[in-house]
Amino acid sequence: MRKLLLTAFITILYFNVSAQQDSTKLVLPPANVDFNYNRPEKYVVEDVIITGLDYLNPAQIESIAGIVKGDTILIPGQDLQFLMKKLWMQRIFSDVELRGLNVNGDKVTLQIHLQERPRVSSWDYTGVRKGEKDEIKEKLNLRRGGELSDYAIETSKNAIKKYLAEKGFLNAEVRMRQERDTVYKSNYVRVFFDIKKNNKVKIKNINIEGNKEISDRKLRRSMKKTKQKRLSTFLKSSKFIRSNYEDDLVNLITYYNEKGYRDAKVLSDSIYPINDKRVGIDIKVYEGQRYYFRNISWVGNSILTDDQLNLMLGLKKGDVYDKVAMEKMLFIDDNSVTTTYNDQGYLFFYLDPVEVNVVGDSIDIEMRIIEGDQATFSRINIAGNNRTNEHVIRRELFTKPGELYSKSLIIESIRRLNNTGYFDPEKLAAPGGINIIPNRAEGTVDLTYNLEEKASDNFEISGGYGNSMFIGSLGFRFSNFSTRRLFTKGAWRPLPSGDGQSLSVRAQTNGKYYRALSFGFVEPWLGGKKPTSLSISVYHSTQTNSNYFYQTSDEYMKVTGLAVGIGKRLKWPDHNFSVNAEVGWQHYKLREWPGTFIFNNGQSNNFSLKLGFGRYTLDNPIFPRDGSDFSISVQFTPPYSLLNNKDYKNMPNSEKYRWIEYHKWSFKSSAFTRIGSSNFVLMAKAQMGYLGYYNKDVGYSPFEGFLVGGDGMSGYTLYGQENIGVRGYSNGSLTPYVQTSYGQRVAAANAYVKYTAEVRYPLIMQPQSSIYVLAFLEGGNSWYNLDDFNPFAIKRSAGVGVRLLLPIVGLIGFHWGYGFDDVPSNPGAGGGQIHFEIGMPM
Repeated sequence: MRKLLLTAFITILYFNVSAQQDSTKLVLPPANVDFNYNRPEKYVVEDVIITGLDYLNPAQIESIAGIVKGDTILIPGQDLQFLMKKLWMQRIFSDVELRGLNVNGDKVTLQIHLQERPRVSSWDYTGVRKGEKDEIKEKLNLRRGGELSDYAIETSKNAIKKYLAEKGFLNAEVRMRQERDTVYKSNYVRVFFDIKKNNKVKIKNINIEGNKEISDRKLRRSMKKTKQKRLSTFLKSSKFIRSNYEDDLVNLITYYNEKGYRDAKVLSDSIYPINDKRVGIDIKVYEGQRYYFRNISWVGNSILTDDQLNLMLGLKKGDVYDKVAMEKMLFIDDNSVTTTYNDQGYLFFYLDPVEVNVVGDSIDIEMRIIEGDQATFSRINIAGNNRTNEHVIRRELFTKPGELYSKSLIIESIRRLNNTGYFDPEKLAAPGGINIIPNRAEGTVDLTYNLEEKASDNFEISGGYGNSMFIGSLGFRFSNFSTRRLFTKGAWRPLPSGDGQSLSVRAQTNGKYYRALSFGFVEPWLGGKKPTSLSISVYHSTQTNSNYFYQTSDEYMKVTGLAVGIGKRLKWPDHNFSVNAEVGWQHYKLREWPGTFIFNNGQSNNFSLKLGFGRYTLDNPIFPRDGSDFSISVQFTPPYSLLNNKDYKNMPNSEKYRWIEYHKWSFKSSAFTRIGSSNFVLMAKAQMGYLGYYNKDVGYSPFEGFLVGGDGMSGYTLYGQENIGVRGYSNGSLTPYVQTSYGQRVAAANAYVKYTAEVRYPLIMQPQSSIYVLAFLEGGNSWYNLDDFNPFAIKRSAGVGVRLLLPIVGLIGFHWGYGFDDVPSNPGAGGGQIHFEIGMPM
């Protein structure tokens, strides 16, 4: 009878447990079974047999089950229930069966038969675009070969819905289906997530209640990303995205705080569906009263006086109690109180603004300061430089071991590293780019610069469009070259690199019409100890009056040149200033060259010295968000006509221009600033130039003048003229015409001015490629005589464009501009114009 009851119990347990597939609940035998639960009996496990496994190790199951041969268990009892529960909790089985194979006296043999969950041979997604599918795959990161569990299915479906909700698809549906994989191993399935995105859900109305002092319109504007659908917001997204909405509730209260309503809060909010495409939002706010600053006092300061601190704070009695602005001036701004202390080494500086008294609508603030001790830099670590030599990085750093800690020096070091072009500036500026580890006990701080190198070399095989023709280019530019490693074994991969030198070789051609070859080399730290640069360039170009590839001509212009320059970074007025000097020589050889210069036959030499002075503070050379670039230069030749006492008034051009003479002045200034807290950047730029002469009998030089208008012919090197682009007008169309001695009219300008305003927005900022779009206003003009110069008589234009930084070709741009003003000397020069550029814009 005992054997019969034991067999019946295990059999009933088997049927109940095996009937609850994919469940962790253990169902006990039903009440109508004739079994006495109050008097369980002990049995010794004679053996445990595990069957049904395809991939798992039986030893692992025995370890999980916890019952092995020789154990004594109670039947009925908790032991078998715990065994089943532990197996189900693993979530890797679709069926678990417990069988009693043999009962011999007080001994029993147990069989655990398991059905493993199917394994996944592939994951796929339907109903979404390829780009969306790739992003979903990256987010889920599901591996092939793993078991298909309920947990993986549910978490994946929720993650897909969350991803789609962030794109505005709040009503997306996700279903999972599986198909047996007959090609793969046994018990493998292919899993599909069938996605139905449905309509995007947009915001129809944002209703705000409880506001009396600030209008609905202003409060809606404070919500930067959550916008209701209106004609005025057609450029802004009105999609409902939960994370953006939650951020904007904070922005709304922050806006109240900025206006002095420190007690403002959101009492309640609700989001409700209007239809399957629209939702409405109701927000109820409490404004409270408006507060003002009364008395502001400082406690604990000894390094800076109260007057100095009040000047930095910029607040006075009676000002609106703007807590947001106060915190910026105390902690965040570049000239904030905290930054000022940090720049003097007070890393452990602590400041706590406390409201000590509230009287009516006025608040007294006590600024409680703990200045602490000064800290010094200890270890300066560099990580992530696999290609660039460490000394190249360290020479750009302003943070030196043993020197006082300074937040500004860290920021300046980051800017310097960004401007080398070797590292990803987005990575360096992101959290974790700089690790600051203070040691209060020793009064030191360790820094780690976490760098991510990017491709900075350009291999160019391209075609560009300039001066109404296509130009083919072949060349390379290695911006991290190393002459020191020329003879080092293994350094040629493909060329020696790591020392920060620049080497470039470029060839251009348009067949018979135009051919050019140039070579350049720059050593930014001559001698390796001081920031003194050496630059060398050699070039030769030939232009003929032919028609592209198939026509030859005896009319040509040939230019050969050499330039050697020295530059030095200054310490005064600050370390962002620099000076440079360059000695150059050019040899021009012209034969019946038509319509370009006032001199068209003979040979001419240009021996000049160029001196420059400038200040550069841009935070990124490709997409600056902050900083400025200012430069002024003068280039001049010896005044031959004032030294040799020759009669230049009646001298033929071939003799007059054998050694050209001039003095050339140039001014360029640009400034970049982020617009508010957005990613939009405003660029404002002004530039002008003047080419003068020493002797009125010699007049203006036939070379080194300006050609203004169009795209600046980027990517097409023409020596003898400086090309100044003004978008919205055809190339060279803003240059005045003069009559030459050989009977032709040529475009020649000796003075110009140009103004540009651009609003830029980044689309992609990655080491592999960078893309940003822009809208611009531009104006410029040029004159032959300085007497006619008028900086306000400009030709205006506006337009849009896009610039791309590609690893192979460098920076390229496409622009459409519309010129608004007529050009009397060039009818039709304005209107709609398409421009293409290679390289940095002129």
